[in-house]
Order: sequence, then structure tokens, then C-alpha cells
Amino acid sequence: MLDIFKERLHQKYRTLDFPRKAPGLSPRYMGRPEIAAGDCGSCRACLDVCPTGALRKLSPGETGGIALDMGRCLFCGACARACTAARGEGLIRFTKDYRVATFAREDLIVTAQPRPLHTPRACNGLFSRSLKLREISAAGCNACEADTNVLGTLVYDLGKFGISFVASPRHADGILVTGPVSRNMREAVLATWAAVPEPRIAIAVGSCAISGGLFAGSGECCGGLPPLCDVQLFVPGCPPSPWSILDGLLRLKSEKDVL
Repeated sequence: MLDIFKERLHQKYRTLDFPRKAPGLSPRYMGRPEIAAGDCGSCRACLDVCPTGALRKLSPGETGGIALDMGRCLFCGACARACTAARGEGLIRFTKDYRVATFAREDLIVTAQPRPLHTPRACNGLFSRSLKLREISAAGCNACEADTNVLGTLVYDLGKFGISFVASPRHADGILVTGPVSRNMREAVLATWAAVPEPRIAIAVGSCAISGGLFAGSGECCGGLPPLCDVQLFVPGCPPSPWSILDGLLRLKSEKDVL
């Protein structure tokens, strides 16, 4: 027993005081991308290296040279490196901002021209005190699943925010889906969604769940969750940081920015 108390004193308090204190991130972490205004001309360096086609050239009438879709982006940084190599000064850079979650699909499109973002919808304060979710792994690789499950550990302590995962959709306020939703999982996702009592919410975590990711266009998957139901929260990444998921859940739950 004394050894237990001794170890507890040695370990100290491990739960981060989030959101009042910002998390520490790895120097290699790639967060919300930023795009500078500029004319790309005939250069296609960034488009050619993107494995998911997350980039597109803007028309001459649009501000900036390119647009980046975070819903398809893997946050690998290949586009930023290729742009810098081709131009000497890149138009694309990935910041350390982990707050990438949005409440509308179109808000995941990043350009050089900032615009107002959508606010949470469909909650109306109903889940401000408690939010119960049924997690569905719809043919994911287990990366997004792992970064979601880790929220239950003492560092993140998801339960202190009144958020928890439940075993039955009938006990849930919504679903949280990871993976591209394979054909074999389509009916399971729809059945689970139908079993959640209204009002309900749907959350897509990871590029696969948002757009199909690397599997977009494959006949074996449905292209993520949006084709199947109305999604209220999009958390991009491959996989997204646990802090990105937690930030999105808290902003959805409280209907305001937490930082």
C-alpha cells in the first residue's frame, strides 16, 4: 500500500488542464494548413504529389492560386515540400494549430481568402451537460480508432467533460464514425444510425470517414459518412490528433469555441 502512495506521488497529476491550457505538440506535428495568395502559373508540383487529390487550382477570378480540401488531405506535407522545391518559396504551409474540426463540409476547404465559418447546428444546447456517443469503426485501419479511444485515458480524461462512449445506439445521442465505410459496413452504419433516438448527431473522424480518403472512388467503399447521413462535425486528419477530436467534441457540445 505504501508503494502505491509513493508511486502516486512520483507520477503526480497527469491530466492536462484542457482547454484552459494548450497541449504540447510534437515538432513534427502538422496542423491546420495555410495558403498564401500567389499565382501558380503552370506549376502543378503540389497537385502531382498529393495522393488523394486534395488540391485544386482556382480559376483566375478566385483569390489565390490553389485550394486545399482538409477533408481529403492526409496532412503528409508532401504538397508543402513540393511547392517550396518548385518555387523556392512555398505557398502552402502546415501550422501547429490542432483546431481543425468544422461543422460544415465546405469549411474544410482552405484558400488564401479567409471566410466566416459555420457554427454548430442541431444541438440547441441539448447536449451541453452530457453527450453519449456510439463509436463505429467502418473498415478503418485502426489509427483514427486508436486516437479516439485514447481520449478515455487519464491525460485527456474525456469523462470529466460529460462525454462518453456507450455500447448501445439506443443509449446514445449520436454516432462517431471512423473509416471509409465499406460496402459490408454500410448497412451496419445505417442500422446503428436509425437506432439512435432523435435528436441525434453524426460525427465523421478522419479523412476516410469524411471523404473516403485514400479509398475515395473505390467501388468497395461508400466514400465516408456524409453520403449516408447528415453530419454535424467533421474532424480531418490521417489520423487526427486526439486534441483535434477533443476540441471538436467540446465545441460541438458547448456550441462555442473552447480556446
